[in-house]
Amino acid sequence: MTQRLHLVFGGELVDPSKTTFADVNDIHIVGMFPDYASAHKAWKAEAQRTVDNAHMRYFIAHIHRLRDEEQMGSVTEELR
Repeated sequence: MTQRLHLVFGGELVDPSKTTFADVNDIHIVGMFPDYASAHKAWKAEAQRTVDNAHMRYFIAHIHRLRDEEQMGSVTEELR
């Protein structure tokens, strides 16, 4: 069975209408989650916790979409 990993992270943005972080060293990694439902729950909790700061934004990254085990690896991966 394929895992559907999701990463929840966020931080303060330079401009609330864009997705550029003010300080990438200050990104808050909430955690890795095994499914979208649990990732969404964590995202929602962080978003509600920081609702008073318009520059704070949290995201859900679909980590499982970054790698498809069925496809051939890149040249760099093959050099391991």
